Amino acid sequence: MDNVIGQIDRALDATSVIVAALDEGSMAAPTPCREWDVRTVLNHMVGGMHIYAAALSGTDSGADHESDWLGGDPQGAYAAAAEVDRAAWHRPDALDYTIHISLGALPAAAAALVHLTELVVHGVDLAVAIDRPDLADDELCGELLATMQARGGIDKFRGPGVFDAEVPVEVGEPAHRRLLGYVGREVLARTP
Repeated sequence: MDNVIGQIDRALDATSVIVAALDEGSMAAPTPCREWDVRTVLNHMVGGMHIYAAALSGTDSGADHESDWLGGDPQGAYAAAAEVDRAAWHRPDALDYTIHISLGALPAAAAALVHLTELVVHGVDLAVAIDRPDLADDELCGELLATMQARGGIDKFRGPGVFDAEVPVEVGEPAHRRLLGYVGREVLARTP
């Protein structure tokens, strides 16, 4: 399970590079995550990091998931949330908890995989939205896709608000496109 914690670290680092490339003009850009613009996706990620960290440390996050976590400094908000999130997952007892999330009560090991999925997929949503797919960590995307498929897939989570139906993507496409097609991101399933 240390592998998933290492992957969370990598996802936090990779997404920080994408977040650093955002500017005020890109905040309203549409993303492959239907009906969410860049600011909404980033806010969702930052809120999620705080909520997971609070659950792992037995504290209150202080706000709801979709509250305004970004304020006037989206990059600073992401950096602060990433620091808190990373510290929480590196607690020696982090994987001993049951985490309560929107999907229900999950053992922390399973919740870690859900969190990794959110970080990687939403990070790529942001990269594509600002036309910087080159910032996506294709190695990590490929690892996550292989893990999801090896665990029997995500079909039980397909539906509104979680994952849409899989969108076919050419085998030769980069891993980030194949991952997003797998989770139903239609925008990324087409070769430009």
